[in-house]
Amino acid sequence: MKTAITSTGNSLESLLDQRFGRCEYFVVYDSVSKILEFIPNPNKEAEEGAGPAAVQLVASRNANKIVSGEFGMKIKSLLDSLKIQMIVIKDPEKKISEIIAMLNH
Repeated sequence: MKTAITSTGNSLESLLDQRFGRCEYFVVYDSVSKILEFIPNPNKEAEEGAGPAAVQLVASRNANKIVSGEFGMKIKSLLDSLKIQMIVIKDPEKKISEIIAMLNH
């Protein structure tokens, strides 16, 4: 099972990025193989459409879940149609390593 996590940087010590479409990085974590992939978000500076473009990026990595601080209004129906679960964590101090530990339990 793959989970995409929005991140402020490209390390396990980075914090959860509260913005989905405009996050700095996506961390794709595979809970079976335990492999992590840090992907810079190419859409973070987009004028518009950053959210849907981010959904396409995450879906292309076969993620089943997305962890972020918040999701835009247009994103929920798009993720529902792709059967990708949204997990909202409203703690801006949560580290990527802590989120991965939560996913493993």
